[in-house]
Amino acid sequence: MSISELLTQTHESPLELSYCAQIQAVKQRETKGGKPYLEWIIADATGAITLKVWNNHPQFSAAEDIDPETLLHFSGEWTQNQYGVDGKGWKFRFLNAEERSDFLAGDPATREKQSQDWADIVQYIAEIDDPRLKALCDCFIEQFEERFRRTGAARKNHHARRGGLVEHVAQMMRSASAIGTVYPYLNHDLLIAGVLFHDCGKLWENTYPEEGFNQLHLMHGEMLGHIPLGMELVNKLWRELPLETWKDLRPTSEDVRLHLLHLVASHHGQYDFGSPTLPRTPEAHALHYIDNLDAKLEMVKDAYASANETAPGIFERKFPLPAPLVSPLAPFAGGGGGEINGTPPEVTNELF
Repeated sequence: MSISELLTQTHESPLELSYCAQIQAVKQRETKGGKPYLEWIIADATGAITLKVWNNHPQFSAAEDIDPETLLHFSGEWTQNQYGVDGKGWKFRFLNAEERSDFLAGDPATREKQSQDWADIVQYIAEIDDPRLKALCDCFIEQFEERFRRTGAARKNHHARRGGLVEHVAQMMRSASAIGTVYPYLNHDLLIAGVLFHDCGKLWENTYPEEGFNQLHLMHGEMLGHIPLGMELVNKLWRELPLETWKDLRPTSEDVRLHLLHLVASHHGQYDFGSPTLPRTPEAHALHYIDNLDAKLEMVKDAYASANETAPGIFERKFPLPAPLVSPLAPFAGGGGGEINGTPPEVTNELF
């Protein structure tokens, strides 16, 4: 059982189940009555949750000695409420050697998805025609593949998991490719390269250790942020290319470099969101909205999995989404009513 499955399956009713997780952080807390309790942030390859260990828990004394990075097996009855995931009669133990190996490899579904996402990224890069952009992307993959594949797309909110950046970039490349068929004047090579590099600075801002699911806090990421780091990395790799070979190509290599740097610099779209400049080209505008769309829809998916219903079909608001979600409209299935594939008809809210 993974954490994402835990969130999905305990959404409607309590379930007896077990799962493995790594302790990301341990916080000492006190209730209003002055009683101590622990707040654990635990994670696996699919996500993270907060778990409270109350002082009347049979293993509370043992829990006080647990350090971050520890790998544990949890079992008990689990449910969700407005305060998050909660357990009844739950207990924990340390993982044995075989369990540690399986856990650190990630759950099979996530491994399979990220493997396909990686294959798609490599394929999109292989299809780039501009030799300078293709060489730059190849250079990045050759030097940083392992680190890239264990980096998250964010510290929280969206794709905030080991390998999440691969999922985010692959989906953005698919979107960019689809949008290019509707707006053929967009520079496809530049846009695909921009997708690859727009968050490359997160390899130092949101990466994970070689073994584990606790994001690292690195000095360069903390002091500079991923946009300046991404621009610096593009420039570093650009200087390693055989630019003299392409001196007669048009547009010039310097123009290509400048436009790619602009995509990295402007992809947040606003000064107050951290961009040092605003989008000024068609590709920069497209990249900003492709990035924002994938992030938002990932947040929506996660919210449906974890939010409680406040009324039938209406869910509590999940930050940072701007409003509570409602159940989406099911696709049109045709037919004459009644059950469709074993699913009862949708209840309609009628005003008149």
